[in-house]
Amino acid sequence: MKLSMTRIGAIARKEFLHLRRDPLTGGMIAGIPVIMTLLFGFAINQDVRHLHAGLADLANTQASRMLAADVVATQVVDIVERRATAAELEELLVRGRISVGLVIPADFERRAARGGRPVAQLMVDGGDPIVLGAARGLAAMPLPGTTTSRAAESFAVRAYFNPERRSAIHIVPGLCGVILTLTMTLFTSIAIVRERERGNLELLITTPIQTVELMIGKIAPYVLIGYIQVTLILSLGALLFQVPLRGTILDLVVGAGVFVGATLTLGLFISTVAITQFQAFQLTFVTFLPQMLLSGFMFPFDGMPRAAQLLAEAFPLTHFVRIVRGIVLRGANLEQLTPELWPLGLFFVVAMNLAMLRFRKRLD
Repeated sequence: MKLSMTRIGAIARKEFLHLRRDPLTGGMIAGIPVIMTLLFGFAINQDVRHLHAGLADLANTQASRMLAADVVATQVVDIVERRATAAELEELLVRGRISVGLVIPADFERRAARGGRPVAQLMVDGGDPIVLGAARGLAAMPLPGTTTSRAAESFAVRAYFNPERRSAIHIVPGLCGVILTLTMTLFTSIAIVRERERGNLELLITTPIQTVELMIGKIAPYVLIGYIQVTLILSLGALLFQVPLRGTILDLVVGAGVFVGATLTLGLFISTVAITQFQAFQLTFVTFLPQMLLSGFMFPFDGMPRAAQLLAEAFPLTHFVRIVRGIVLRGANLEQLTPELWPLGLFFVVAMNLAMLRFRKRLD
């Protein structure tokens, strides 16, 4: 068979013309490399710095304050909370407000003079092995005014929630959010587009159904699917990897329900923007990628630049990763996780209203 370069060139030219007429696909040709480069080069940082820490300085002497200052000077932690007791620091760990608690006992100077034993304690959220590894690096730092060899036991590290440092304990709960984000957004992003492509949207418009009824009807079945997925993931995690459930099932059901609602409305909004199902898939992927990388699922949230953290706070996945890890690993309740719950509710309301406004506009 003889190949014709003329015919091949004509087909190639036709494909280029299609790409030029599809601004979304054309934008993704340059957009995805730019987004990936910026995320991995700027936002993703394997060198963990500026972990949120709490301090309970029971000695409150010049030496203890110097020790705390030396810990902060490493830039591994930032002291954002000060409490009077170690129990209060534990409460902050459960709430997820801090990743590291620094406890300096009242007899700190006597312990330092005696030597040979740790003089203070680091309480670490061991749910994230990367955070635990970074905090362990602080244990051997020298005490102010002592030699390095003497300071080898400056801090005793106590790992909470995952002392065995098993990766599955950290990954499986967050995986619930990642899978739900991808599937729920994708399912609903093609919902309206599919009706339009099949010509069913015109039939729906002629019925008495209201926009809000159509939207709620579209997402309702997927709420049940979301719960089925959460149950499957956590059941497999418990059976195969011994992932515990330290919180209550009711808290998990409520938290997952709010998150599923938020991701479904994001998909609905995408479905009002996309023209074809392929475009809906592309937009879903574009919104999913930064959520997965910046949510704290793969990399410690505290180690990211401030600008990336502010962007990540707008993503539903960021808050759900904190919620599900808080309930499953730390035994936190919804009252303690309220700072993560209300942003999901706000996202649901805003995204639903935007979807309805855009849907009406397209009908006009």
